[in-house]
Amino acid sequence: MAFGWIDEQADARRRAGLVRTLRPRPADSPLLDLASNDYLGLSRHPEVTEGAAAAARAWGGGATGSRLVTGTTALHGELERELAAFCGFEAALVFSSGYAANLAAVTALAPHGSLIVSDAGNHASLIDGCRLARGTTQVVAHADPDAVRKALGTHAGQAVLVCDTVFSVDGDAAPLGRFAQVCREHGAGLVVDDAHGLGVLGPGGRGAPHAAGLAGADDVVVTVTLSKSLGSQGGAVLGPARVIDHLVNTARTFIFDTGLAPAAAGAALAALRLLSREPERAARARAVATELHTRLTAAGLRAVRPEAAVVSVRAPSPEDAVRWAAHCRAAGLAVGCFRPPSVPDGVSRLRLTARADLSAAQIERAVRVIGETRP
Repeated sequence: MAFGWIDEQADARRRAGLVRTLRPRPADSPLLDLASNDYLGLSRHPEVTEGAAAAARAWGGGATGSRLVTGTTALHGELERELAAFCGFEAALVFSSGYAANLAAVTALAPHGSLIVSDAGNHASLIDGCRLARGTTQVVAHADPDAVRKALGTHAGQAVLVCDTVFSVDGDAAPLGRFAQVCREHGAGLVVDDAHGLGVLGPGGRGAPHAAGLAGADDVVVTVTLSKSLGSQGGAVLGPARVIDHLVNTARTFIFDTGLAPAAAGAALAALRLLSREPERAARARAVATELHTRLTAAGLRAVRPEAAVVSVRAPSPEDAVRWAAHCRAAGLAVGCFRPPSVPDGVSRLRLTARADLSAAQIERAVRVIGETRP
């Protein structure tokens, strides 16, 4: 029977406690949200929603075509220029998602004959970029500069190191400065995904590469998403102008994909401008993360020390993680639940978002609920 194997896989997922389901949320949810990636609390900010509405009124509901045909508006150009300037890079290119931006950067910068060194903790979008690229991929130990050095030493041609700046599972940060040093020793490029760093790390939220002194370097390319700290949707690649020109001409997820909807571009641009005026939002997100970690560990829970806005709390098993998240939800708290195969180390956990707009009372409530519902 066609697709009969699907039923076997579904049964295996049920037995392992790994079934995933969609849960549509209402427009006005009563839950305290520690599950989303809205790190700065901007997705519903009046300036951001008006930016989206104004763009839709001016440009329509969609981009109408690929970026190289009809999908580029003046708004896309504004967003690219301001995003590059904010993060300290020469140029930027906006994509329909952060996933598409990562696929573009990795595939376009790792041609046949090149070596891609990929951190074992990388996000799925970077992993998929490595799979699609024509270069050869070597996966190395997580956040280990010596492992990167060893891998690069085995290859005499073009090479690139690909990694997250802040890893989405535990919220730990990559040693970007040491990674850059190793890459330069071997003449390799550095491609980093700053999805969880933009808006949280660096001066005023300018990102992890800026904080590491790598902004604007001619051997560094950065990808970002517009769907986390900027509260919108879409992604971008930042780097030297010649790299961006190369992507325009070769990146398949740019050439053959419909452009980012004007409403999303308008919302992201409004959020970026708001963050430029209110840089303290970045520091507040980090402070909330530290407070959550301190309180959770004081309550006897196994929480990983956050280096940005992600706080990870270990669970005994996938089944326990699912039940724990469900009990939190029943108590009015939405938390993320990460299980295999989404986690590279096989350890299930709750994943909490430290939003800049959380009050002291909300932090206290979240810690209390998580502690009271622990397995």
